[in-house]
Formats: sequence, structure tokens, C-alpha cells
Amino acid sequence: MPNKIIIKKRIKSFNNQIEVSGDKSLSIRWVLFASLAYGKSRAYNLLKSEDVVASIDAIKKLGIKVNVKDNFCEVYGKGIEGFQYKKNLIINAKNSGTLGRLILGLIINSNNKIKIIGDKSLSKRDFKRIADPLKKFGAKIKLSKNKGLPLTIEGTVKPKPIKYYEMKGSAQCKSSVIFAGLRTDGKTLIKAKKSRNHTELLCKYLKLPIKVKKLKKFDLITVNKAKKIRPFNYIIPSDISSSAFFIALTCLVKNSKLKIKKVNINPSRIGLLTILKMMGLKIIFKNKTVYKGEEISDLIINTPKKLKAINCSAELNSEAIDEFLVIFLLAAKAKGISYFRKLGELNQKESPRLDWGQKILNKMGIKTIVKNNSIKIFGNPELKINKKIIIKDYLKDHRVFMTSVIAALSFGGEWHIHNKDSINTSFPNFLKLINKIKNEN
Repeated sequence: MPNKIIIKKRIKSFNNQIEVSGDKSLSIRWVLFASLAYGKSRAYNLLKSEDVVASIDAIKKLGIKVNVKDNFCEVYGKGIEGFQYKKNLIINAKNSGTLGRLILGLIINSNNKIKIIGDKSLSKRDFKRIADPLKKFGAKIKLSKNKGLPLTIEGTVKPKPIKYYEMKGSAQCKSSVIFAGLRTDGKTLIKAKKSRNHTELLCKYLKLPIKVKKLKKFDLITVNKAKKIRPFNYIIPSDISSSAFFIALTCLVKNSKLKIKKVNINPSRIGLLTILKMMGLKIIFKNKTVYKGEEISDLIINTPKKLKAINCSAELNSEAIDEFLVIFLLAAKAKGISYFRKLGELNQKESPRLDWGQKILNKMGIKTIVKNNSIKIFGNPELKINKKIIIKDYLKDHRVFMTSVIAALSFGGEWHIHNKDSINTSFPNFLKLINKIKNEN
């Protein structure tokens, strides 16, 4: 079968409800925490994507038993010092920056060299940003010439606590240092720019020796060595980043309504919802609850009468970093000029996403100006596409593929979108849910 999708028709108005896959960030973190726990942990609704499977394969290589069933996954942890560091060990993070960076903190005390490899996209990403602080713990890390993968790490039996200033808003780097701190005698101090806080919330739920003091723009985090992590069961909530594509589709398709069930609305992840409210979307939250520190809610979205152009504060960037491609689509339909600034981190993702956001909009006929990692989007509320658009050679970035599908269904034209298997990284049933909405209306 050809590894591309062709879309020739816009989707009709719809009224539907869906439940998207489990949260990728939480799925990977559950796997890693469970591997350090002593005993059996079980997760339900674990995302079965390539990134999560890579995480499971990684802890298996470290000597941890895993039992994957249709409706749950079990990890049999051996305790905080339970990893087996075999000689010539190679861990393949595939496309996952979360796994590639977080695993380095977990293996800070390895007594043998371990090689970390990844796919073409991940290998181009910056690993110096996490290698530098981990070297201060005492680990020996050798990067490839482009500061990416492959890399080798040789840990230290007695890591030393460090002071770490995380300035980029990288939850991955912050989390990796937290994991290293949990394996280090003494007090590790982290001053971190605001970013998603799933790791800290799981630490709090597990009653691990970590304290977080919240300031306006930074968090001050103190980490001490964990003596023991108890096993725990977890029902993974739905992913807000996966939900974003269907929220955008509802906003862009006239007279539509959608309910998305059991979505993780962690305050550090809902920049998308804040930005869409500024653009004119009214979101109804139903059945709100807090589960093991994470806020969860059903979301009800109705197509707004019109979308407003906005001047978006850069302070929202870290809370919406994975959703900007679909936000750009909404800005394309808004009346006026939208401005998004300081988005350099987008080009540190699976593909240079700021560049690809501009490319997609330009192919659609939308004027943009990109300068100094910022973008101006000249919206057109009457936009309808009547031409052929080809999307390919984008390093198989799953979010580029899914954004292109939403654009095709919303604005029309004939779209040839290559590498449809890219969705296996984060959202394998994306097209299945798209077809459910198309076929049930």
C-alpha cells in the first residue's frame, strides 16, 4: 500500500464525540518511573505508539520485565538500583526526544558504556543541552559531531549533586536532571523556566524527596536521593496534544460540535486552550476531576462564529509548544494579522516546525513573514483552496502530517500527504478517528 494519503474533499459539518489515545508524555514517564519502582506496576490506556514501545524496549534492555496485554501493561520494577548495565548495550530511542533525554538521567550511575541511538530526525536534535548538566554529576558523555545522536554515556557510581539553571523551558532536560537527582546523594538544585510538570506531579504522588517552589517565571526544584519507589497503577488520561487536531477541525468546519472525553488539562499543557479562547473559541469543561495530581475533563467545542487575529504572548509558548502548527491554521482563517514570537524551540522539534508551519500556510495561499524566530500570519476568513498541494520530505514529523490532514479537510483542495506511517510515533489511530467523524455524519 502507498505510504501517503490523498484528500480531495472538505469534511461536512459534524456533531460527534470521541476519546483520543492516552497521553504520550505520561505514558513514557509511567514506564520509566515503574522501572525504578520495587514490584509490579500496571497502566491502563497506555499509548501504544512507537515512542512508548521504544521506552518499553529500553527498560527491557536494562533488565526489567514487561508484560503488554491488549488493555493494560505491567512493569516489574527491581527498585531504584535494579537496572542491569550489560557491556556494549545499545538503546534505540527511535523518534522520541522524551525517551532519548530522560533515559540519560535514569542511567547516570551506569558502570558500563551505553550507546543511545535514534532515527534520522532525533539524531539531528540537540543533546548537548542535557549532556552538559549530566556531565556535572560525573557522567562521561560523548556526543556526535552535530551535538546529537548517536552518543555514548558512561555513568558514575557516586554521582555528585549539582545546581542546574534550565533556561529554555525544556521539560525533557528538567525531567532528566530530576531523575539523576533522585539517584544522587545530597541536594540537587534546579532553577527551571516554566514547562510541563508531569514529572514533578508523579514525584509528588509517589512521595519522593522533591520540593517545588513556584515563582512567576521559574520553578525552584530541590531533589534528594530516593531510597525506594513504590509500584503504582495508573489510568493514563487522553492527550491534549492529540486532541488539538480535532479541536482545530471543529473550529474550522462550520456549524460543528465535538465532545472529547477524559482529556488531561494539566495547567502546564493548556496554552492551546488559552490561545483559542483569545481567538474567540468558547470551551465547555464537563466532569472535571483530579487524578493523581493531573487535572482531567471532558471538552465540548462548538465552531466559533468567527476567529479573531491575536498578538500572542511568548509566555504561552511552553504551554502550547506542540500545538502551534494547528494554531497557525486557525490564524490563517482569522480576520487580521496574528503575531507569534520567540518560537525558536519549534525548530528543535522532530522537524523544523516553524519552517514547516510557514511552508504549509504558503502552499495554502496565506501570506506570512518569519523573522527572528517569530511569525506574522495574514489571515483570510474566506480562504478556500482549489489546487493540488503536496506535503513530503518533512523528516516524518507526525504533527506535520496530522496538521496537513486537518488543513485538507477544512480548506479543500487536493492534498497528497506522504509518510502517513509517521502517526505511529504518537497517535496510531488518528486516521481511524478522522474516519469515525466523517462516516458518522
